[in-house]
Amino acid sequence: MADESNNNRLPQQSTPRKRDRIGTVLYSFYLVLLLLAVAIVVKLVYYQAFWKPDEKIAEALTPSNVKRTIEPVRGNIIDCNGRLLAISYPIYEIRMDCTVRKTEFAQMKNREKAQMKEAEWLGKARELSDGLAKVLPGTDADRFYSQIKNGRASGRKYLLIAKGLDRKTMLRIKELPLFREGTNRGGLIVIQKNVRKYPYGRLARRTIGFVRDNSGLSEEEIKGNPGLEGRFDAILHGKDGREFLKKTDAGLIRNYDSAYVRAVDGQDLRTTLNIDYQDVADRALHEQIDTLTDVEGACLALMEVKTGAIRAMVNLTRDPNRGNRFEEITNYIIGRRCEPGSVFKTVTLLSVLSDGIYRSLDETLPTNHGIVKNTKMRQDVHILDWEHEHGTREISILDGFKISSNYVFGTLAVQNYASDPKHYVEKIYSYGLGDSFDFDLEGLLTPSIPNPSNKAVWSNTTLGTMGFGYSTEETPLHILTFYNAIANKGRMVKPYLVEDIEKAGAISDHRGPSVLNASICTRAVADTMTRALLSVTEDGTARLSMRGVRCKVAGKTGTSFGTFPGGGYTDASGRRMYRGTFVGYFPAEDPKYTAISVIYSNPTRKSYQGGGIPARAIRKLVDYICINDPDFRPRLETKEK
Repeated sequence: MADESNNNRLPQQSTPRKRDRIGTVLYSFYLVLLLLAVAIVVKLVYYQAFWKPDEKIAEALTPSNVKRTIEPVRGNIIDCNGRLLAISYPIYEIRMDCTVRKTEFAQMKNREKAQMKEAEWLGKARELSDGLAKVLPGTDADRFYSQIKNGRASGRKYLLIAKGLDRKTMLRIKELPLFREGTNRGGLIVIQKNVRKYPYGRLARRTIGFVRDNSGLSEEEIKGNPGLEGRFDAILHGKDGREFLKKTDAGLIRNYDSAYVRAVDGQDLRTTLNIDYQDVADRALHEQIDTLTDVEGACLALMEVKTGAIRAMVNLTRDPNRGNRFEEITNYIIGRRCEPGSVFKTVTLLSVLSDGIYRSLDETLPTNHGIVKNTKMRQDVHILDWEHEHGTREISILDGFKISSNYVFGTLAVQNYASDPKHYVEKIYSYGLGDSFDFDLEGLLTPSIPNPSNKAVWSNTTLGTMGFGYSTEETPLHILTFYNAIANKGRMVKPYLVEDIEKAGAISDHRGPSVLNASICTRAVADTMTRALLSVTEDGTARLSMRGVRCKVAGKTGTSFGTFPGGGYTDASGRRMYRGTFVGYFPAEDPKYTAISVIYSNPTRKSYQGGGIPARAIRKLVDYICINDPDFRPRLETKEK
């Protein structure tokens, strides 16, 4: 019994031992896996933080990425009739990798076959050279072949073949022997660049502007007034794209595992400019000033009465870097501020009429021998001539305006506003002649108007001299805008150059006309002002230049002088710097356009009056428009009958 009980206990003792062995094995296996995991983690940390592969092996096995900016196509600038003033288009540069397949041939085991392949490649290079000489006039086939052969011997990978090619020529070259085999077998490298072209050359270039990388001008020439190209650069340029390229045996290809941002092409600007009118205005000024060595420059602007659209803007400056020719360099119309002279007398006349001080242009003033009472202003010799010629001591406001008498308008200002000069200054501001405004070009200067409260700039003569166009400074654009408001029966519209922003022919942003002042005067006063301005061109200081003009022009001449260092209007040699202006609108009875022209002289003893060159330049533009603008033909037919 004892033996049997012992035998029964033996299996029960082996089971725990078996379990212990299994546990030990599992624990050992777990420990091995744990150590292996730790080793892997340590290895990963090492690889991530410390290990660096051999650079040569990494370069061979890992294709490197090249980031490339995708340049958008710059938007066009077009005139009011859709003609291109500035356009971007692609040009191409052809280069050649002269070393393609050279290593492949050199590694061939059969030397005879390798030499045959190399000779075959050079034979195609000879055919390519012959083809290039035919496609590219004025080039030599032997020279092309010599460059390619020498480039292959020296290992040149970027040999220049031709540049500045149009698309048609580039495609012809791609079909030539060897190049038709592509980049990796023929060595062809095609580089595309977008360039800016101005179909009308330097016409209106200061208004259109310049692209810095494609203008041919220095930074100094562009600085300060880049035109529409600069003001609307973000809109015209669009948005750059980007992509990543990787190197492969087939060359650089797009890496689809990297980010890709598509370029957004620029939008187009439809301007208000009429390139035909621009051309006529440009030629009219050139004809007047090209031979005058003492002229610094001149400008001319044409503005549509109802809308404020600028149809022409010419700025000519003598350029010593281009043979002293007159070029579009300085924008006088917005960037030159000076005393306006007698064209400012219209401001004084409009003020006394609007205030009801005078109700008729036929009212008279005593001539007083041309001396403005209670001031120290110089005597007006025009009044002395008037007294002698007409045998009278009185002159009407209209006659004073015709002969552009400083005495008459100095007297009107002093006699009627001396007790409250601030009111006269406020009138100037209400006419838009005291403030700047947002314009489509950068650089519009703010006028300078003296403040009666500032005794440092105000004296007993300031009000009188302001009355006939001194002691203030205005830009031509401000004067043009003021006269345009009179032509528009008192409604002052803002000048503008950009009509629409367009995308693929569709308007994305319509800009168009806007109003600066709904009424600077009544229609009745505006009509009276037209009568006064018409008398200047028919019987006054502009009659000679406007004689025989094809439609009636209402306008005013003005002449002022630039100041020399020290403040005088005359230098030690008795020379003066003239600023002659003519501004007016036409047809006078139903105005459609307002125009201004200003000439700027260097120190000279000659006289450059507003009734001369500026008036003659505008007269030529008026005649052209009368003949070519359909709106004017019925008027001409009626006039001829």
